[in-house]
Amino acid sequence: MTTFSFPLADIVSVTTEKLPSRRRTDGVADLLNWMTGDLLEPSQIPRATDVCKAELIAQHPFLAGLEPSGVRTEADLAAWLVEAERVHGEYLTVVALADWGRQESAEDVLGRLRHRREGSTRFRPGSGDAHPA
Repeated sequence: MTTFSFPLADIVSVTTEKLPSRRRTDGVADLLNWMTGDLLEPSQIPRATDVCKAELIAQHPFLAGLEPSGVRTEADLAAWLVEAERVHGEYLTVVALADWGRQESAEDVLGRLRHRREGSTRFRPGSGDAHPA
């Protein structure tokens, strides 16, 4: 079981609709990449967020009720985070996902499609291999 301590701010950025991470999206990306063991592409982030959110709440059930409600400004969010860290700690130990199913990146899929198209013997417009009708 592989574990690592992450800032509560990064974790709450995954488990809520808010972004209190002091490192903003870099903090979220580091957490998701570590939990999945993958270097996620932007197209993979929504799926990873859903999977990791559920796992983080399973590991730390109090996260299910830890929501920065009534927060309207960045200053409100920062104050909420300070209080949440006082109550729950600035860092939480996180266990990596045991069964992340790697998803192909958009670049991988496009490359495979491009390779198929270039290797195809089917008619390609402008290729000069058209047959008379």
